[in-house]
Amino acid sequence: MYALISVPLFAQAAPATVFSNANGYTMLPGLQLKQFSALAVDAQGKIRAVGSLADIQQALGAEFASAKQIDLAGKTVLPGLIDAHGHIFSLGEAANELQLRDSSSLADAQNLIASYAKAQPAAQWLIGFGWNQARWQLGRFPTAQELDSVSGTRPAWLVRVDGHAGWANSAALKLAGIHKNTPEPAGGKIERNAQGEPTGILVDAAMGLISKILPPSSEAEQRAALDASLRELAALGLTSVHDAGVSASQDKLYREYASQGRLTTRVYGMLRLADFAQVEGILPSMANDHYALRAVKVFGDGALGSRGAALLKPYSDQTASSGLLFNSDAALKAQLSKVMAAGYQVNVHAIGDKANRQVLDVQESLLANLPNAAQQRHRIEHAQVIALADIPRFAKLGIIASMQPVHATSDMNMAEARVGSERVQGAYAWRRLALAGARMACGSDFPIESANPFWGIHAAVARQDMQGSPVGGWYAEQALSLKEALSCFTLDAAYAAHQEKITGSLEVGKWADFIVVDQDLFKISPYEIYKIKVLQTWLGGRRVFAKGDSQ
Repeated sequence: MYALISVPLFAQAAPATVFSNANGYTMLPGLQLKQFSALAVDAQGKIRAVGSLADIQQALGAEFASAKQIDLAGKTVLPGLIDAHGHIFSLGEAANELQLRDSSSLADAQNLIASYAKAQPAAQWLIGFGWNQARWQLGRFPTAQELDSVSGTRPAWLVRVDGHAGWANSAALKLAGIHKNTPEPAGGKIERNAQGEPTGILVDAAMGLISKILPPSSEAEQRAALDASLRELAALGLTSVHDAGVSASQDKLYREYASQGRLTTRVYGMLRLADFAQVEGILPSMANDHYALRAVKVFGDGALGSRGAALLKPYSDQTASSGLLFNSDAALKAQLSKVMAAGYQVNVHAIGDKANRQVLDVQESLLANLPNAAQQRHRIEHAQVIALADIPRFAKLGIIASMQPVHATSDMNMAEARVGSERVQGAYAWRRLALAGARMACGSDFPIESANPFWGIHAAVARQDMQGSPVGGWYAEQALSLKEALSCFTLDAAYAAHQEKITGSLEVGKWADFIVVDQDLFKISPYEIYKIKVLQTWLGGRRVFAKGDSQ
């Protein structure tokens, strides 16, 4: 049981608050781990002093006697964790959708769909998320007919676990006008049977044929989704999230929530490319750094699980396909040039080695001609499968690899089958990137994966699932150290948002964003890190979450 702290906590605090009896850790630049037992926070929510209680007394002087005192009872304190790649509104929306992530077979998924359809008699559409034909060991994609048998006559649209393929029933295909002669959009694929008829699976850009006819979310639904997501993020200890794909309407809501003190997680927005012309321009920060919009999200390819990731050579398990590039070199260069010239950071989704190379090539060309653009700290989101020769180029070009450790442990059941034993050497290759001097930022890609950052830290250091498989870790030589992983979810992620001077570590002058947890992650087995629970979350010196009797 936990309590969410509401808006009044953002009212003016005492002149200073002293937190003592803490088992505190924070990462500093250069992978320095600093321990502390106390910290002082001023009335604005920024850190006045960090160290021992004696250090705090010396820093506050006479003010110490009147400061509010909070005893943390020896609990472990960490900087607030940062997710460098998530989808905030989608996380909230997922709570009301059919969830198929845990389905173990096609039959299991069909049972869940049938139950959901029965429980939602008034829904116009049956909407769901999370199916994975690889987990089902189906050896193929499911079909519209297999969905028809349990969905009835209503249109149904179920998005794959990676968000890059969708499963439609016959009613949905009919409403969208998808038939044998429907052309495939650029960057998309309509799966077809031997007779050329659509099977019900739409990959990447082809998903837009369905999404454009879905009933739009109302403003009330968007607000409800945002509220639900903020509650979950605070409970998970995430004090900042980089939202990968903010629409103009979502940007408007973020600004409203920030100005009203309703954001209990800081949000760093990546504007959708399609909405680029609909906002006034870069928003470096507002409302005491609760919201910023200074990046643009661009898509380079699809995902590995649906074979939409663009590869330099064909897939090892489907040699007729090499995946899908969303843009020609010229088109991508035009997109990035426009965004970079406007001063935005550009964050390009690239999973396959061909897509990563294309982005690196285009960025190299643009950075040579736009000298100020290098200061924008451009990123490749996912950087999942990289040709070994391209790994040093990240550091050379100053491109940040924004990666999601949980993708490795989720994908290990199919990744090597997709790319083979040679190319997998450059896949989820965190150690190779680190040794090459590349900057990395860690996230989860929620709701595609769990938003729990301790699951991500666990995956980064153990490279195992939560059942301890495989023994010794999957390509364990590519694991991060615990210090590297913590930095990747704190200070490095802050750097990737131009925010390392205001958050990411517990240092004097920064916002007092921190969490209290139930275990010391530096004293337990790395294989147990995923079990850590958050007891309290503090944002700018105000408590926004408390669990149980730790309120």
